[in-house]
Amino acid sequence: MADEMAEGGQTAQTSGWKELWTTEDYWAIWLGALVVVVGLLIFLPRPPEGMQSTIEESNAVLAREDAAAPFRTIAWFEASDAKGGVKAASQDFGKAIASFLAKPHDWKNNPLESLVMSEAHAAEKKAAAQTRFDAAKEKAAAALAGAWAAEDLARATGFSDEILNEEAKAAINTWRNEKYFESTAKKKTRVSSFSLLPGLAGLCVIFALFFGLPLHFMGISPVKFFAGFIFVFAFAVLAYILAGQATMKEYGVGYAAWAILFGMIISNTVGTPKWVMPAVQTEYFIKAGLVILGAEILLGKILIIGIPGIFVAWLVTPVVLVTGFIVGDKIIKIPSKTLNITIAAAASVCGVSAAIATAAACKAKKEELTLAVGLSLIFTVLMMIFMPLFISAVGMDQILGGAWMGGTIDATGAVAAAGAFLGDKALYVSATIKMIQNVMIGAIAFFVAVYWVTRVERAGKSRVGLMEVWVRFPKFVIGFIGVSVICSLVHAGLGDDVGYTLLDQGVINGFTKTIRGWFFCLAFVSIGLATNFRELASHFKGGKPFIHYVFTQGFNLVFTLLIAWIMFNLIFTEIAARI
Repeated sequence: MADEMAEGGQTAQTSGWKELWTTEDYWAIWLGALVVVVGLLIFLPRPPEGMQSTIEESNAVLAREDAAAPFRTIAWFEASDAKGGVKAASQDFGKAIASFLAKPHDWKNNPLESLVMSEAHAAEKKAAAQTRFDAAKEKAAAALAGAWAAEDLARATGFSDEILNEEAKAAINTWRNEKYFESTAKKKTRVSSFSLLPGLAGLCVIFALFFGLPLHFMGISPVKFFAGFIFVFAFAVLAYILAGQATMKEYGVGYAAWAILFGMIISNTVGTPKWVMPAVQTEYFIKAGLVILGAEILLGKILIIGIPGIFVAWLVTPVVLVTGFIVGDKIIKIPSKTLNITIAAAASVCGVSAAIATAAACKAKKEELTLAVGLSLIFTVLMMIFMPLFISAVGMDQILGGAWMGGTIDATGAVAAAGAFLGDKALYVSATIKMIQNVMIGAIAFFVAVYWVTRVERAGKSRVGLMEVWVRFPKFVIGFIGVSVICSLVHAGLGDDVGYTLLDQGVINGFTKTIRGWFFCLAFVSIGLATNFRELASHFKGGKPFIHYVFTQGFNLVFTLLIAWIMFNLIFTEIAARI
């Protein structure tokens, strides 16, 4: 017996180690971490020339002006601009990396301009941009002269005259606005001929190898993946092209919307080709991207959001789960308790992952799991599209909107897509809260299993160990947290100023953020390609499961918004202001 137990323990341990190179979650960790490590190795040893002296001189001016004036003076802003202008990604090697990783450029009338531009056309655009820049530069110079005059009057009184101080502040703000327009116009003069086609082809090959080779260890043919990936990557490029159109940019229709739309058009018309399906790896792409996202979310920021975020995720989720289960059982009268709890989990925790974990914990039938997953997929797509539109329409701020979406939209990839609709802050908040909520998958599965054994099945024969929590836990979250911790330590070791120059404006904005955007775009295309409404139509027979999901998700929407509003807009307002 002892030998059998030892052999069983050794087998379990071997199986556990094997998961490190045979499962999607762990490969997402290795791949995402590899991107971040490469970025650190590229940028940290190569600081911009004169970085330290510029930082020290600027800080001396900032300290002097802070002590001298009750408002931010012209000298203060000029010193801040000088310090902020020192960016690791602006060096020659950083520009070369950015050029290779570049997504299609912005355009107005001709989509080909996003991929290719001739020398003649570039010269024409540069001349027109130069004219606009000269005009903006003249306005900025005039505003600066007015700001100096107003500040000198205020300074002459020792900044004791409040009226002169306010006039100086107003004049400086006018100058800053004109300075912004001048800077924007100047960027547009830096146009030159280009062709992104060779770089995009190379990027396609690199990404195909990057994601495809590990699939061999997961039991998926890399060759079949390579063939389908070209199709997926092509539509990711197309999504970026449409997102770069001037009118689309003005209305905020980003690459996420186009990527999902293109995929859904294909899957619901001609159907996604079978040879493409091996490359439709939604969770694989999005998990690797979310691990990389950890580099952008420093640990301090996670902890800041974590205080109200824990209430949004950990208070709301169990309340919605239990309420949905009780209503489904007592009022809607779902005939199967296992179907009831699986639907409630899909609507309250995080969709497919929670449904799978809960179905396993309560031993739900395969068709019950399919029904819950089908409902989750449909409502995930609808919420992912319409929640950002509603949030924008009512003027809800990105912090509250991101918290609301992070706590309600089921799939992690869909949360990222919806956050991308609104902006970086919404993406940051929604993804972080979803990460916090994801932690509950294992705990929910564990307690459901315990409840089923002790209360529902009442047999008492099944036993649930603590390992069940680990089995259900989404491992890629460890990668997200690990990358965040590493980058937080690096940032703390470098200091705020050097950390901003090398990490924020080097590793992140010059490397990992662009790659993460490509990974997300590939995931969004995959979401669309995998969503076929015709195949899901049969899941709605009977009506009660649909009513159950609508009620639970509706309650989730209302309760999450209420708690998010209380946490971010009433109690922790200072936290929301710092995000």
